[in-house]
Amino acid sequence: MSERFDAIVIGAGAAGLMCAIVAGQRGLRVLVVDHANKVGKKILMSGGGRCNFTNTGTTPANYLSANPHFCKSALARYTPWHFIELVERHGIAYHEKELGQLFCDESSKQIVAMLLAECEAAGVEIRTHCSVEDVQQTDDGGFRLRTSQGAFAASSLVVASGGLSIPSMGASGFGYQLAKQFGHDVLPTRAGLVPLTLTGKHAERLHDLAGVSLPVEARCNGVSFRNFLLVTHRGISGPAILQISSYWQPGDDLRLDLLPGTDLDALLHDWQQRRRDAELKTLLGEVLPKRFAQRLCEHWLANKPLRQYNAPELRAIAELLGNWPLVASGTEGYRTAEVTLGGVDTDGLSSSTMMSKRVPGLYFIGEVVDVTGWLGGYNFQWAWASGQAAGAALGS
Repeated sequence: MSERFDAIVIGAGAAGLMCAIVAGQRGLRVLVVDHANKVGKKILMSGGGRCNFTNTGTTPANYLSANPHFCKSALARYTPWHFIELVERHGIAYHEKELGQLFCDESSKQIVAMLLAECEAAGVEIRTHCSVEDVQQTDDGGFRLRTSQGAFAASSLVVASGGLSIPSMGASGFGYQLAKQFGHDVLPTRAGLVPLTLTGKHAERLHDLAGVSLPVEARCNGVSFRNFLLVTHRGISGPAILQISSYWQPGDDLRLDLLPGTDLDALLHDWQQRRRDAELKTLLGEVLPKRFAQRLCEHWLANKPLRQYNAPELRAIAELLGNWPLVASGTEGYRTAEVTLGGVDTDGLSSSTMMSKRVPGLYFIGEVVDVTGWLGGYNFQWAWASGQAAGAALGS
């Protein structure tokens, strides 16, 4: 015999727990199952262990999706301020780091503890170490799950199993398989918010600069992000690169402004007037990390005293510094990616309830859906908002 619930949620991450809380508060009997040994693993590791739990500047423009309008409804109905109110009610101290990013003062464990406390208060049952082996629809339109901890049945099923990023934490393509089983399209997936790798000439020129960091503006496919670049042993990372990685694919043109916000023509002209005898690498070493400036002048720019450059040469230097071409060969893949791009096609889902248009009672929320946020708390806000949308609609 199957133990019966009103709703079963597969995945005890941010979206799944939020959905369970909202449904439980409405009086539904909810079971959350997860194959991992503990809940909220991605929450625990996020933000260097301090959990960047939302972003106060969240708008639909901060998300990538084949249908950019899909995320609007859920985000409008559950805003960052709703989640902040919950955090404050639990007495969790937090701070804004930059650009609207909110972090716990102490530990991401506080966010998980808060969600678990809310689940307990709402009567939600959570089972970890519980692998789902089979899912079938029953004659009455409900769902029966065969798991490593027995059989369960419910009239509603919520898939909150996440994407493929960070497999070492248990990520799998299970949610995509389920979607296909029930007739949903799954858009191609790839790693997002991920470091880029370099090979050949670029790798040789930069790999021994690993650890060097500088503010840049990264540009690709008409999108740009201004933040830090970090040179790594395998390529490039840092917030600016992680952000642009979601818009970049192999072969795409990637450009970096190495001195964003600077009028480069005016700077070089000023140097030529006032510091005629200084070499280019010396002057660049005052506005860029010294080793990085030297490497530019070894491989990309001819180094000589400023008085020796003519006007076209200065223009070419300004152009290169403001539009430095970097040929990345690939990404570090799901191993280090913070999110998965692509996923369950939103055309098959209701934007207001997250329910399948094909199978009544079946819901998809969070990262498994083709909605991917920028770096900086946006993906958690999508988890809370999509979880709330489904939790409020279950059983109604």
